[in-house]
Parts: sequence; structure tokens; C-alpha cells
Amino acid sequence: MTRLSAPGLPEEAIRKRARTGREAAFPPRASYGRRLFGATGQTAGQRHDALDALRLVPPVFMPQRLEKLVELGREPVYQDVALDSAIGGFRSPLPVFITAFGSTRAASGDLGVPLSRQAARLGLPMVIGENIVPVNGYGRLAQTPDSASLLARISAYVQEVPEGYGGVVVQQCTEDADAEVWNLVYSDPAAQPLVESGRLAFELKVGQGAKPGLGGMTLVDRSTAEQLRDHYELDAVFGPGTAEAATGGDGEGASLSYLRSSSPGTFTEEILRQQVRLLRNNYPQARIWVKLHPGRDVAQAATVAWRAGADAVTVDGAEGGTGWAPLAFLDGVGLPLVECLHRIGSPAGDLLASGRMWEGSRAVKAIALGATAVGLGRAALLAVDEDTESGLERFVACLALELRLLIGALGKYSPRAVGREDIWPTPDPTARTGHDEQRSLHDESV
Repeated sequence: MTRLSAPGLPEEAIRKRARTGREAAFPPRASYGRRLFGATGQTAGQRHDALDALRLVPPVFMPQRLEKLVELGREPVYQDVALDSAIGGFRSPLPVFITAFGSTRAASGDLGVPLSRQAARLGLPMVIGENIVPVNGYGRLAQTPDSASLLARISAYVQEVPEGYGGVVVQQCTEDADAEVWNLVYSDPAAQPLVESGRLAFELKVGQGAKPGLGGMTLVDRSTAEQLRDHYELDAVFGPGTAEAATGGDGEGASLSYLRSSSPGTFTEEILRQQVRLLRNNYPQARIWVKLHPGRDVAQAATVAWRAGADAVTVDGAEGGTGWAPLAFLDGVGLPLVECLHRIGSPAGDLLASGRMWEGSRAVKAIALGATAVGLGRAALLAVDEDTESGLERFVACLALELRLLIGALGKYSPRAVGREDIWPTPDPTARTGHDEQRSLHDESV
């Protein structure tokens, strides 16, 4: 397998976390006592965006630390921060979930099953992305499912997940709807442990951060294009003489000449409202998630979804990754995640944020701006690519340590206690502080 790359992410820093775990949160131990540390302007070589530019600012006076001191009968430390979280109806050991990976070869072929196993062992909720069934097949319980199939990833997760934690979220796009993916999963014996324990969800995908307004895109060869022609739009973008340039000159993927595009789907307020309600009626034991791209009306769309009964809304900022997207979209289309969070303001239900999440400070800042939890996307794939047995587990151990250190430094002891008062520059003073008020609209709807 070719080693993955992730432009726009501090790839080596992520791989180091997958190799060394918690120690990667600190400077190299060899520098202890030999190097004087101070502000560097960047952390681990990351590229700055609007979320990176914010700072977490602990107060001098910490009444919640005093409350914790009284509760414990001693001075509290960072290990006393409790990260257990409720995410879209699931229980997670920290405010983190694995965001959607679809039918790309890296996500659903070589890395899909190892990622599912590691996410399950961690007890993290995991989203399985669109187009897997039309492209790679569903798989069948009576046989050993193909490693690229949807069932292979679900089965791997079910075998490893601890009781009471985690959950599987299955996306569906317009082509998946034709294949009746949700019906297949909901009725499959392999998924019944998830259904019966309330750990299955279906996610209605309205869009994604890397290419707002477009559907999923992959590259296929000529023979695959012929098989898919009745189900997808196909365009011979990479004709003779262009494949080498498209594949970086090494010849790999030279036969992948056709761009296969999914329909992005059409939504209005009423269509979104009815889709969520239809899911509620058809799959009463499943949780319902909605994924939004970073559109200018993202706050309005999130409110419609929550009021219709969605258990969670995921906002994928423009920093969000993908297997394949036009270059013009990557840096020029869609709102940054921080702007999405500002526009949503006080969320009316579980708000999940994704987009270049790879270390603790970005995660805590997103939570301070209203997110219930953050999604690991490309960082999770890189971690598994680095070590298919334990890379993600070591990466998440490092992230959990940073979350405890940062939240504890704010004088708080759970993610839900973090709020906009912990951020500088200070956001709109009329916005909510903490997460205590975030559920009023959601509670009214259910």
C-alpha cells in the first residue's frame, strides 16, 4: 500500500503521535534542561487558520476549581478532568468521534477495517461514509465480507466495542438511497447488537466541507466506469497523457481516467425537515444525525434539523478533508469552521465539529465555541496508516492527555463546562457561556 499524504495537515506531527502516544504532547525529552522554551508562533508546524488564531485564556480566579477542591478534599489536578461525553445519543470516553470516510481506496479498502477495530476498542462513535455499497458492495453475514465492504467495517466494530460505549453511524447519499443502504443495515443480524443497545445511527448527508455544493467524487478506470454508468455521472477528465501528471509521476493510478460524481442532493427547509421525520418514523430504534457543509445559512439549517428531531448535527468546516475534490474548492469555497460556529452561536442540540482536528487546543477551542464533540478525519486515517494495530489508539491517548491539561488549566473539569469566556479574542458577548443553555429548542422538539 502507498503511504498516505495529507496536504494542509502537520503530517509528521500526527504520525509521531501515532508512534509515540502521549509523549508527543511534550517537547523531546532530550531537550529537558537544555532548551529554553517560549512562544513560537506555531505549534508542531501547523498551518494557521481562524481557529488556530484564537487563544485559550485561563482566568486568575477559578471558582470551579474551588468547588472541585471541596469535592475531592485536596487540590485538583489535570487527571481529575472527566472527559466522558454524550455524543448524538451515544456514550464516548472523550468528546471525540471518527468522522465519515467513504468509498476511497484508502478509507474503505486498506484502512477501513483496522480503523474500525481501533475506534471500537477506544469506545469512540464512528461514522461510515457514503457510496460504499454502490462502489464496494455491502457484504453478507454468511460469508467472510470483503474488507472494502460496508459490512466488514460494521462487523469489525461490533466485535471490539466495549459494552455501553461507542456506536456506528451510517451515512446515505442519493445513490445509497437507491441501494436501500439504511434498510439493509437496520435489518441485518450483524447490526442487531447495535440496534438493540441503541448504538446505531443514520446520518443524512447534506454536504461536506471540502467541496460544498458538490457530491462525492472518486476516480475509476474504464471497466469500472462502464459498470457504474447507469448509476453515476462519469467524465473522462484524465485523458491520454494526463495520468502521469495526475498521479505525481509514479504511474500509480494511471488507469484511473474517469471522474465519477454523485448527486449532491437537493434540500430546502421542508425537504430537510421531512427527511429527518421520515428517518424517525422508519427507523425508530436508530439515532438520527445530519451532516451540513459550511454554507452561509448553516445556522438556519442546523436549527431546522434539531427542531425536526435530529440527535446531532455535524458541521464540516471548509478545512474538512476528502478523498478527492477540485483544487478550486479546497481554499476558496465554504465558510471556515470557526465562522460556522460563530453563526450557530448557542446550539439547540448536540453540535459536532470537524475540520483539521488533530490536537487538543483546536478541539477545546471548538468546544468553547459551542461544539459538543469534534470529529477526527484525515488525522485518524494517518494514524492508522502509520500503525494499523495501535496507531489510532496512541494518537487518541495523546489527544486525551492534552484535553485534560487544557480543560484543567481553565479551572474546569468537564468539556461541557468550557465556554466562550475561555476564548480570546472574545466572541459576541451576547452568545452563551458554557453549555448549560444549549438544549432549549431541542428539548421543546422532543
